[in-house]
Amino acid sequence: MAEGGAVRADAAAGTAAGYWAPGTQILWRYRENAGERFHIARPVTVVRDDADVLAVWLAPGTECVKPVLADGTPVHVEPLESRYTKPRTVQRDRWFGTGVLKLARPGEPWSVWLFWEPGWQFKNWYVNLESPLARWVGGVDSEDHFLDISVHPDRSWHWRDEDEFAQARTDGLMDDQIAARVREAGRSAVAVIRAWGAPFSDGWQHWRPDPSWAVPSLPEDWDRTPAHLST
Repeated sequence: MAEGGAVRADAAAGTAAGYWAPGTQILWRYRENAGERFHIARPVTVVRDDADVLAVWLAPGTECVKPVLADGTPVHVEPLESRYTKPRTVQRDRWFGTGVLKLARPGEPWSVWLFWEPGWQFKNWYVNLESPLARWVGGVDSEDHFLDISVHPDRSWHWRDEDEFAQARTDGLMDDQIAARVREAGRSAVAVIRAWGAPFSDGWQHWRPDPSWAVPSLPEDWDRTPAHLST
């Protein structure tokens, strides 16, 4: 069986059992905004999966899928005023730099990412506001909501990408109702930060990946439609 097939079989077995076992390789994907296609796909390794949290490791060098403009221009290079209106496609690329630990609690409209500098010097937490993860046999799916929060080791925090959030609304990628829910989710996340609740208080910054874990491969059918979704 091909490596990608083995990954899918392991992930399916984990879902059938209720949770994925540590070391299982799954996909963490995002749908395009105001669309149905997947435009971000990242193979990750499960660190922990239970009723409290799904924790996964995005290893350096992992082959991923990311959106680009139709002419190949990186999205972040395009001026904000036309960033969300120009035609797009996707391309395969590698996750460069240090790896990322992603944490998501069931039903919560954000995930928390941990970043390190080289040498495992902890850099920051990053709160990614998004739709609650939808689980399927091969991984989890969501939709990014543009607005984010950076949280620093001294527990200070600040909003990120408010300009992108405003532009997305202007360009019709989210209506007023969705935007209001995103703002409310952001306020809820800030309340957790101020109270220093989970996962910030859980010591994840001291976590390290199992050195025996292989870097997951990106399956050819990374954009397949799940046969079954659950939240």
